[in-house]
Amino acid sequence: MTIPLALRLAQRELRGGVRGLITVLLCLTLGTGVIAAVGSLRAAVDAGLAQDGRRILGGDVEVDGGNAPLPRELTAWLGDVRANISAVTVMRSLLVAPSGERTLIELKAVDGAWPLVGSARADPAQSIEAALAVKDGHPGLLADPLVLGRLNLKAGDLARIGTATFSVAGALTSEPDRVATPSMFGPRVLISGGALAATGLIAPGTMARYLIRATGPNNLSAALKTKYADQGWRIREPKEAAPSVSRFLDQISLFLTLTGLTSLLVGGIGVANGVGVWLDARGRTIATLRCLGASSRLIFAMCLIQVMSLALVGIALGLAAGAAVPLIAASLPEGTLPVPPVIGLYPKPLALAAGFGLLTALCFTLWPLGRAARIPGAALFRGLITPERVRPHRTVIAGNALAAAALVAVTIAASADRLFALYFCAAAILTLSVFRLAATAVMRLARLAPASRTPWLRLGVASLHRPRAATPLLMVSVGLGLSTLTTVALIQFNIRQQILEQMPNAAPSFFFVDIQNEQMGRFRTLAEATPGVSEIRDVPSLRARVIAINAVPAEQATVTPESAWALKGDRGLTYAATPPPGTRLAAGKWWRPDYDGPPLVSFDSALAKGWHVGIGDTIRVNVLGRDIDLRIASLRDIAWQSLAINFFMVASPGVLSHAPHTHIATVRVDPANEAALLRAITDGLPNVTGIRVADVLTAISALLDQVANALAATGLLTLLSGLLVLISAVAAGQRRRERDAVILRTLGATGAQIRAAWLVEFGLVGLAAGIVSALSGAAASFGVTHYLLHTSWVFSWRVLILTLATALVTMVLFGYVGLSAVARMRPARLLRDE
Repeated sequence: MTIPLALRLAQRELRGGVRGLITVLLCLTLGTGVIAAVGSLRAAVDAGLAQDGRRILGGDVEVDGGNAPLPRELTAWLGDVRANISAVTVMRSLLVAPSGERTLIELKAVDGAWPLVGSARADPAQSIEAALAVKDGHPGLLADPLVLGRLNLKAGDLARIGTATFSVAGALTSEPDRVATPSMFGPRVLISGGALAATGLIAPGTMARYLIRATGPNNLSAALKTKYADQGWRIREPKEAAPSVSRFLDQISLFLTLTGLTSLLVGGIGVANGVGVWLDARGRTIATLRCLGASSRLIFAMCLIQVMSLALVGIALGLAAGAAVPLIAASLPEGTLPVPPVIGLYPKPLALAAGFGLLTALCFTLWPLGRAARIPGAALFRGLITPERVRPHRTVIAGNALAAAALVAVTIAASADRLFALYFCAAAILTLSVFRLAATAVMRLARLAPASRTPWLRLGVASLHRPRAATPLLMVSVGLGLSTLTTVALIQFNIRQQILEQMPNAAPSFFFVDIQNEQMGRFRTLAEATPGVSEIRDVPSLRARVIAINAVPAEQATVTPESAWALKGDRGLTYAATPPPGTRLAAGKWWRPDYDGPPLVSFDSALAKGWHVGIGDTIRVNVLGRDIDLRIASLRDIAWQSLAINFFMVASPGVLSHAPHTHIATVRVDPANEAALLRAITDGLPNVTGIRVADVLTAISALLDQVANALAATGLLTLLSGLLVLISAVAAGQRRRERDAVILRTLGATGAQIRAAWLVEFGLVGLAAGIVSALSGAAASFGVTHYLLHTSWVFSWRVLILTLATALVTMVLFGYVGLSAVARMRPARLLRDE
């Protein structure tokens, strides 16, 4: 009988409007919408990756030989199994215009069968074969429009790559096997594979990737992995077409989902406030029902039905907004997302978002509803003067605890990185606790502060610690969002300072790669002849792929996520008889200069922790098709931010010194002579590629700005949830402040004095919230900068001032707007209502 009656009473109550529950609807809509949007967009992009896997990979299977050319035996075998094949070579080089201007490019040499899947487009419209064909004695090239604009090139112009001259056929506007990812080493230039030899760029040890794509039998990938299991090649299928993009999307979606959950949790406080305001407005109705014999169970069920009905509406609105995001994303310009999203309805992320919203609503509504249901009718009539302090029934408390535990469990279970999600839940609880403790400290300080002789100042300070003061609620409402924004701002400040201020001072001006052994003398002569050159350093350079760690295959090794990058593809390897300049040994010792025993290696200490290896362990690498076991002799602390020549593996001389390899050199030169140095080196040694460090830093800075802007936008979502909480907090105290204003006006206080007292209260809370937000943001940014990024940390006073100002202005503005009408009301109106 209780449930049907509760349904009828709830239906009648809802007819009277839901004004007090609007905050509940908005908070749940915002948080649920963010989670649903992130999940739907991720699912749509995943569907795009799966649907276009063959196109992105360039075939049914790709064999990546790394730095070593793939043997003819492989192409012959693929021909025997009737596979269609296409050979692709990718490397970095310089494109030189007739004016002498040059820019770094990513060079891609393809054969006539490319692309096996999909189609490429050029402007002016023409076939790729025709564009790359020889015209008037010069092979053709297609370049990214950015390259053509940078060098002021147009169709028909000549340009040089290495020692070969090419005719510009037009702009390369689309490649089927290129995922839209940012590049710090130059835009794309496409040439024919037959023209690559004429450039003089290919030599033993040159930094290049040799790929073969194939289409053919269904079991082609499995057959390749079986036949060539011992080759150390990377064999990929369409489902692995863009692993770096998948990892990037995993990380971004994890962060954005947790940000949405943060907004939802902050909004949950607004939900509790909204329910409290709504219950206050219906206090007389509840009291009347209790006096007429309604049980606590009936009151609780009636209120829960009303609140959850509106909560479900808010969740539904959030789901609708989130489900529409893939449709909106599909209309974005090409290249905005790694792959075009597949438009559709994705039930799984929507169900997850709905679950988060429902659990959050239960977590923050059960307690106030359970409390209201247990207050006797007489106490509600007396509540204006002597509010009762009661606890919900133990069943409600248990249900509330169960909902909170379920919310934590779902957060961890649904996360791609469960350990990170666990840390997030712990950090959320810790942050809320910090703001609650800070609010308690503010209230205690206000209670101990000496009384001012100025009435409005004394009243404002006293409002901070009076019974049922809103101080904790006000601090939390803006504190969490500001903490997020402060953390992002300080991380961005420290990274930019490292990249744009400290790194340029310590970094060389240029990196020069692919210098052959016999070219080192000529290279030094050219560099030393250039005015302004102050430092030249070089080291041998080989390309190696890690294939096993302590005899465990690399793909099966247990490593931390942040160290897994070094197991993907080829990595740099050098050798040295003595420690390179600046070497700092963390463990072990260096080999003797005349050491000629089994290969040893000095390993990066940070990477060693991630790989769980140490002194005496063995790393197996594949160099030019040969497997070599390197025993760890020492661990080094590497200062990567110095941008000096650093390798995470430095091997002992011996077998590696006899392998074909090139050299990498760094040169420091006055800024005014950088162009002259680049021209002298690359004209004298056309196969050598010069990378200007300042250009790389600028590209990194632009990328960091984009990431920082995205993080700031997500922080604003949390702040927006906090503002909704602030509005609900102001509304929750509206009736109490009305009574206070009536009493004060009756005692002779002016509206200006009342407003001044409230501004003191809100101003002090805003100042305290700003200070705590700045401190918590600084602590979080220090942890990220020091322990994750391994760079130095500097505090920004500008960020502190901005945080304090934002908190103060937000609190005072919303408080003043929300309460100005109360200060103007006439006492007689409220007295008549009472």
